[in-house]
Amino acid sequence: MPFIFTPEAPIAVPVVGSNDSIAVRRVYCVGRNYAAHAREMGFDPDREPPFFFCKPDNAIVPVAYDQTLELAYPAETGNYHYEVELVAVIGKSGSNVPLEQALDHVWGYAVGLDMTRRDLQMKMREMGRPWEIGKAFDESAPIGPIHPASQVGHFEHAGIWLTVNGEPKQKSDITHLIWSVAETVSYLSRFFRLEPGDLIYTGTPEGVGPVKRGDTMKVGVERLGELTVKVV
Repeated sequence: MPFIFTPEAPIAVPVVGSNDSIAVRRVYCVGRNYAAHAREMGFDPDREPPFFFCKPDNAIVPVAYDQTLELAYPAETGNYHYEVELVAVIGKSGSNVPLEQALDHVWGYAVGLDMTRRDLQMKMREMGRPWEIGKAFDESAPIGPIHPASQVGHFEHAGIWLTVNGEPKQKSDITHLIWSVAETVSYLSRFFRLEPGDLIYTGTPEGVGPVKRGDTMKVGVERLGELTVKVV
């Protein structure tokens, strides 16, 4: 079939230790999935089921372990925030996935960053409007190489952290997720048919804050390694 405009190549994230990559289909993000982060954002984490927002696939920016990603400070914001996250990578299709089968649909995991134009997000929240302008902008979702679950296992507990210029900012453990990876996958599959290549950013712990040009972030999850990102 001829196209008027040549389609872009799919966004692909490398699989660690191989020449393979996974093409990104959709990017789902879980909002306020750590209790302490929910509280720092002014919400009671015990009162709501999980909720989701999406980023476009071209928000994804793969980051190799041996490189420093230079991430451009985005337009139209003066309050650019970091959020370190564990990312679950879907490898099996499914709708209405039972909780006990949810992890069968997770192919692997990666370290991710949900970068946020916080001032724009808050403005939209106050107006009761969608968050896309604050969350779904270009290069807002850096991600490290994908580790197969067959090699690293599934994540019931693991340290998660972020530093800025060597100073600890976020430090927690996956055990503090309000909704576990399995619960998140099962619940999300009630609303969307999950497909291979879907990425789920599972939420960020407390300690979110701003970065400016020249700042260097190191972000990591236990068993998945650490990424380096510099804001330019």
